[in-house]
Amino acid sequence: MALSSFVNGSIFGARFGEDPARVIALHGWGRTHRDFDVCLEGLNAISIDLPGFGVSPPPTHAGGAAMYADLISPLLDTCRTPIVVVGHSFGGRVAVHLAEQRPAAIGGLVLTGVPLLHRAHRKGRPAVRYQLGRLLHRWGLVSDNVLEGLKDKYGSADYRAASGVMRDILVTVVNESYEQQLRSISAPVDLVWGDGDDAAPPEIATRSEALLTDARITLLGG
Repeated sequence: MALSSFVNGSIFGARFGEDPARVIALHGWGRTHRDFDVCLEGLNAISIDLPGFGVSPPPTHAGGAAMYADLISPLLDTCRTPIVVVGHSFGGRVAVHLAEQRPAAIGGLVLTGVPLLHRAHRKGRPAVRYQLGRLLHRWGLVSDNVLEGLKDKYGSADYRAASGVMRDILVTVVNESYEQQLRSISAPVDLVWGDGDDAAPPEIATRSEALLTDARITLLGG
């Protein structure tokens, strides 16, 4: 499928069906618009490479999910609103900010595997060696290069794969939680979750449902 450009050539992706689109799909961290090739067939839809992924250039500066929503917001003006936004993982983080920023333009959200809230029980603390290195760096006793080496060794796979502004963005978004945005959303929200999701366990969907005005959960195996 041929690539299309959006938002004055700053974002690239694919069009499905006819214009204007009724659905926008936002992929997860490290993924591309191709994740939605099958599920968008037969719909009037757009799937995009979020800035910094696929062929869309990265943002000029670091920020969080709200910054990404700002970058994507002009795309809504080319669609037939109210529109449905589908968001997987990182894309779902962006989707909830879009729904908060542009409530009249959003007819519904489909969120799948999105770390919308911090876990009730956070995973284990970072390695002691990394914690010590970070403390010594703060005191000026460890160089920037040494600290970066520790981050590369003990950071997540996504962290190790990212660099420059994208690494700074990742650090920002993984520490975000979206209670305020969830409470503000009036559009219906479908929370589609895998019952074995470790990155965003089902308890996050359950707690998110309680904060939303109109939501339902669908649990899938795997």
